[in-house]
Order: sequence, then structure tokens, then C-alpha cells
Amino acid sequence: MNLCLSVYFDFRHQVFQIKVRDGNQIEKLKELSNILKLVSFALFPHFGTCQFPPEHPVNVVVPPASLELVKSFLESHGLEYSVSIKDLQALFDKQIKEMKFNRRKAKRDTNFNYGDYHSLTELYREMANIASEYPRVAKRLKIGNSFEKRPLYVLKFSTGKNKRPAIWLNHGIHAREWITQATGIWIARKIASDFSKNKPTITSILNKMDIFLMPVANPDGYVYSRTKNRSWRKNRSHKRFKKCVGVDLNRNWDVAFSKGTTSDDPCSEKYHGPNPHSEVEVQSVANFILNHGNFKSFIDIHSFSQLLMYPYGYINSMCPDCDELVSAPSPISDTQEILKPSVTIDLPIYIVSGNTIDWAYKNGIKYAFTFELRDNGTYGFELPADQIIPTALEIWLALEVIMVHVKDHLY
Repeated sequence: MNLCLSVYFDFRHQVFQIKVRDGNQIEKLKELSNILKLVSFALFPHFGTCQFPPEHPVNVVVPPASLELVKSFLESHGLEYSVSIKDLQALFDKQIKEMKFNRRKAKRDTNFNYGDYHSLTELYREMANIASEYPRVAKRLKIGNSFEKRPLYVLKFSTGKNKRPAIWLNHGIHAREWITQATGIWIARKIASDFSKNKPTITSILNKMDIFLMPVANPDGYVYSRTKNRSWRKNRSHKRFKKCVGVDLNRNWDVAFSKGTTSDDPCSEKYHGPNPHSEVEVQSVANFILNHGNFKSFIDIHSFSQLLMYPYGYINSMCPDCDELVSAPSPISDTQEILKPSVTIDLPIYIVSGNTIDWAYKNGIKYAFTFELRDNGTYGFELPADQIIPTALEIWLALEVIMVHVKDHLY
């Protein structure tokens, strides 16, 4: 298999990590973005609930022609920064080399390697394997097809009748966030394995609720990210007479559509699409959830920034249930300091509309959360494969806490 035949960045691109202390500095960053269209804020956190921890780094990709100008701008406006990645292409190349090595190793070992980044075909095959190995609890469902006609698969974990209270775990809506697809398939195996071993936590959850897990919510984009452009974010839909391809699937949901930091430019990586739910990938998930009618939690997994967030994202306001949403995962901090609830502070980074968890909350799914996994910008989206399992273990600790709270507080 050919991996990453071409990428968006050449080897001279760098990633700057900028500390933002107040609203004035945020405005300066917006000014910089407007002045230099080539400066990419692609490494901004993808969802912000409008509230953000003080001095949390903003990661900015800077092309070679703009390096000195960006440095001068930041220094002249008192913005503290460091160069977190000096050679972005080198990280791409290292990841490809690592994956090729793991491919050769996999040929000698028939077991699925959960410590590697896998192709869509391999992920889908492992979903089928999990359903086959654990037929008492796991079933692979097809809920539709992508724009390029790839199947949209979900694993259902259940011990009871249809339409029991349910939890939706969403991974990989942004193509380049490979750690999310990798942790998704690990979590799927973990759920099935723990239940088969009668582990008390997952058994108590599945005795009362169902879990639906979608490891790859954007299969077309994921394939494109692996084979053509490592930094690709959107899906791969296109319309006649449009020069650019793809919609940001986490801006396409029917909630405050086209507000905030979305774009009506089809060439933007944050293009929200022509209308809400215009994308079949979004339609398929939304229709399934609404037709089911008994989902109590929607958890969307992203990278990177190492945050735990909740509604709202489209207005600078707390949701009615935010006190409970903040307290629900409170034990997480006892085991993993990297997972932090996004609390209300006077530091709005940007408004994010048309996103998954605001849509879920708007449609009566109270326990709506977004996770941003590792890391804080050292590797960004190019997280080394040796961090997959440690990251999966971290998110699993958090998910267990949240799912138990949902199970114990059904409404």
C-alpha cells in the first residue's frame, strides 16, 4: 500500500506554539491570520465551548516564506512563542517509515497490532473480527455509505433488547486525527474483552445500556489522508462547478449552522457545506440516532490538545446542565491530569458552530462531551505509534467514569 504520496507541507514548514493570555492577544492572532492568509491555524483546538484554559498554547503552522514575518509580528506584540516542530515533513516521513516497518512485522504476526496505525480495510476487518469473536455482545452494523460509497460501520455492544438507553462513541470525524481511529478500535476490543471476562464496570454498563462505537466517521477523508495528503481534514464530497473538494463534517450539523469559525469557502478546511446535514456521513449518523430515540450520551473523540469539553460551542454561554457535566467526569483528574474540563473563563478563543455535541445536546442528549487526545503540540497530528496504547488507556479511564455516571443517572 502506498502511504502519503503527497502532503500539504514541504520540509521547511514549522509549527509555532503561542501562549495566549487575554482577549487582546487573541485579537492580535486574528489580525495575523487575516494579514497572512498562508498562516494555517489548522492546529487550533477543533472545539472550544467558547471557553478555554488560560495560557493554553495555540499551534500555528507557518510556511517558509512567512517565518521571519510571523516571528517579527509575535515579538512586536509581546506574544510569547516557541517553535514546537522545526521540520513538519520530517515527522510525516518518520511516521510513514514507522508504519512500513509495522506492516512488514504484521506479515510475520497474524494478530492485529493495536500499537500501529492501520488502513481503513484493516480497521473494518478488525471490527468484523470483534463481532465474530464476541457474538454474545458485539455486532457490526452498516448505517449507510460515504460520499465515495465506502460503508459506514458501527459496532453495537448490547446484552438486551433494541433501543435500550444508549451511548454513542464517535471517532475519526476529522481525517488526519489518526490517534482517534486507532484508539477507537482499541476501545472496541476493550469493551468486548472486558465483558467476556465479567469485568464489573463494563458489565454493569452493558447490563443496563447499549454502546455504539464508530471508529471511522469519515472513511473517505481517512483514506485520502493515508494515501494522498497526510494533513487532510474534511470528507471528499464535491459538487459540480466547485473547484475544491470536501466539507468539514464537524461544522455540518444542524445547530447554529454557518455561525462562528466556519467558512462558506469550499476551499477552506473549515467549510461548513452548502446546508446542514448536506453530507451523507453526517446524515447517516444523525438519522440513526434520531430514529433510535433513546441515546443518553454522545462522546466525540478528537486530537489534539488534551482537553475534555462540553456544550456550548456556538455561543459564549454555559448550557443548562453544565454543572452536572462538569461534575460527571470529576474523578478523572485523580488518575489523569491531562484530561481537563473546559470551564467558564473570560477568554473566548472562537465560536464553533455546526458541531456534533451541540447538535446532540440540542436533540435531548444531555451527556455530550468532546475529548481532545494527546498531545499539546510536540507531535500534533503525527503522534508516534508508540503512544497509541498509552493514549487509549488514558481515554478509557475517562470513558469508564463518564459511562458509569450516565448509567447511574438515566433521565
